[in-house]
Amino acid sequence: MPLPSLENGLDLLHRGGWVMVPLMALSVVSVTVMIERALFIREAAAQNEQMIEALRPLLLEGRFDEALHKMDRASGPVAETMRAGIDAHRLPMADIERAMEEVALRQAPLLSHNLGALDTIITMAPLLGLLGTITGMIRAFNVVSTAGSSAPTAITGGVAEALIATATGLSIAIVTLPIYNFLSERVKEIIGEMELRATQLLNILAHGKRREERQTPVSAVLWRDKAVLPASPTPRTY
Repeated sequence: MPLPSLENGLDLLHRGGWVMVPLMALSVVSVTVMIERALFIREAAAQNEQMIEALRPLLLEGRFDEALHKMDRASGPVAETMRAGIDAHRLPMADIERAMEEVALRQAPLLSHNLGALDTIITMAPLLGLLGTITGMIRAFNVVSTAGSSAPTAITGGVAEALIATATGLSIAIVTLPIYNFLSERVKEIIGEMELRATQLLNILAHGKRREERQTPVSAVLWRDKAVLPASPTPRTY
């Protein structure tokens, strides 16, 4: 069976009518967005489990500069969220949590960027195919009304235009839909992982702070408490 040639493909597009032009544009946009999002999400989900395990001993020992240096080689929303928490390690735990939450809120929309375009293509492609069906059938009925049954080629041309446009629109939607759902689920998983790693980091920092407090001498604690107490008022003499 001979393979379809380029001329046959161009002829198919021509026979599909003018609707094939926006349908082909939608197919190009769909493939481009799917490839770009797949690569971005793959990088965002890479080696997050290994990262938190590599940071754990450094954070527990208070070697925050080394932890930040190790984070410089990581990228992605999970790494950015954890970097914000390590940067704020001197602050109270509530402030560290808010710092990571702020970064997470900025990173989450980057994960779903352009996925809305795929959702639009899934809806629009079949509608454009349906529009091509309607215009093709209108063309066929116009031929029948003007030439009768003496022009069977023109009649079948209109029917072919209707079928080609419908098949193209459905094909674009069928290919795009499962990949869109897969990418959407991966985005949800990464957002959930951001929350998980942020919680793990908070627990590590809290454990490190408790260890540091246990190792602080009692005299140092008393001196610190005395330093923050308000000075007693000077007695007035009359």
